[in-house]
Amino acid sequence: MKRLANKVAIVTGASKGIGAAIAQKLAAEGASVVVNYANAKTDAENVVSLITDNGGQAIALQGDVSKSADIDQLFAQTVQHYGGVDILVNNAGIYQWGALEEVTEEGFQRQFNINVLGVLLASKAAARNFPETGGSIINIGSAISSNQPPGSAIYTATKSAVDSITRVLSKELGARKIRVNSINPGMVDTEGARTAGFIGSEMETFMVNNTPLQRVGVPEDVALVAAFLSSEESRWLTGEVILASGGVR
Repeated sequence: MKRLANKVAIVTGASKGIGAAIAQKLAAEGASVVVNYANAKTDAENVVSLITDNGGQAIALQGDVSKSADIDQLFAQTVQHYGGVDILVNNAGIYQWGALEEVTEEGFQRQFNINVLGVLLASKAAARNFPETGGSIINIGSAISSNQPPGSAIYTATKSAVDSITRVLSKELGARKIRVNSINPGMVDTEGARTAGFIGSEMETFMVNNTPLQRVGVPEDVALVAAFLSSEESRWLTGEVILASGGVR
């Protein structure tokens, strides 16, 4: 039997990149998956097609994680369709780099609303909907909270907040058998990283030269860790912040 058989997983921001890879991996391990998206409906439906074409179960559901009404609807639709929910992957996130002089209220609020408030709202809904046997919440943080490069003040702050939320909620929800862990990837070759100009840049060269495994990550690298944290194999892990960075510290 596949290790996530009979489990239901919601992956936020799963229309592309790391989220899409996680959704596909959890489905391959037997989970019924909700591919959440905010705006990229076509991309989300493509991920669903990739899953179902390979014999998996998946649906695409829209929802802005920074809005409580959207989150409530996302979970209600999931329960209505699959009968429950056991796993939440808080992957939805945005980033915008800029020096201190470029900091704006709008930019601050946009990143914190999605990267931090979104994690809290989705986790709140998950805790309310998980069965009495518990569940697994997996946050996607970032290695940036450890290496803190210039020009990333707001984004680094949001991901440092995710580290803290992970540890706090692990203690708050542990008695209910709900495990909360975070995966903090280093540089990963995604559509977003390419659009931002990171891949193929001097930054990528610097990262590769300073990575013990001598490469940037690919989405599947993170998905493998997410599948482990979703499964019974990680049943004794909670409050952990796992640096998935190829060895970068």
